[in-house]
Amino acid sequence: MKKLRVGVVGVGHIGGNHARIYLELPNVEFVAIRETDSVRSAENARRFGVQSATSLDEFAGLIDAASVATPTSSHFSIAQDLLTRGKHLLIEKPITETTAEARELAGLAAARGLVLQVGHVERFNPVLSALEQRLTHPRFIEAHRLSPYPNRSTDIGVVLDLMIHDLEIILHLVRSPVESIDAVGVPVLSRGEDIANARLRFASGCIANITSSRISPERMRKIRVFQEDAYLSLDYQSQSGEIYRKEGREIRREPVAIEKEEPLRQQIVSFVDCAITGGEPKVSGSHAAAALELAVEITKRIAPRD
Repeated sequence: MKKLRVGVVGVGHIGGNHARIYLELPNVEFVAIRETDSVRSAENARRFGVQSATSLDEFAGLIDAASVATPTSSHFSIAQDLLTRGKHLLIEKPITETTAEARELAGLAAARGLVLQVGHVERFNPVLSALEQRLTHPRFIEAHRLSPYPNRSTDIGVVLDLMIHDLEIILHLVRSPVESIDAVGVPVLSRGEDIANARLRFASGCIANITSSRISPERMRKIRVFQEDAYLSLDYQSQSGEIYRKEGREIRREPVAIEKEEPLRQQIVSFVDCAITGGEPKVSGSHAAAALELAVEITKRIAPRD
């Protein structure tokens, strides 16, 4: 069987992990990277044993599919170019800087019959699968995503950097229009907000309270979901969870059985499978555009008014 020829645009921390996983997959031939930093490009070409393309045009001629892991500001131009040339894409989140750009890319991919998947990696965390299996009618969701200052992705605020993961998941779980948004955020080390909280009310009656910080001394990635028959508490980081159920006049606590996996690997495996078979990705360009639209609206609510 012919292998899918893949490449990576932007071989920094995240792109380097994409490259590592591509090398491990049996149905993939990892052939090229595209990196504007010539020194890093040469180093990574040697490290992964692939060709270092000197232009996006040369890169496109070598691959069938690619990961785009460059700064967000360059996502649209790179993705538009590669989609126009008929290449399947996995773009790191956020998909683009604006929802108009995101919708344009989604439309371009659909028109050309191409896979456009976006790197909302928590959708591939086994914790989420465990939650989906037990989900009935969520009434209240609480999500916390905290990390130390990253010294990367600081061209965007914490809402677009971290909170957007939880926004995409919550939109997927609730599947109801957002009726109101309250938000607050504070810049500390960046021009944009480094700490943010958003409270969302959905037409279904569900309320979501989301907190994100990238100046925390600890790392935390947790979600808690309250519904009529149970309360689920899940930890993305440790891939563990508990479910609390009412039995008579007592609350019974049960551990949630979760088979641990590397979410990024599962995401890339899924992308490759979709590119080969023409399947629909879990997080399409349209899904990512909806999450981006909500994240941008929250950012607008946070921004100080003149």
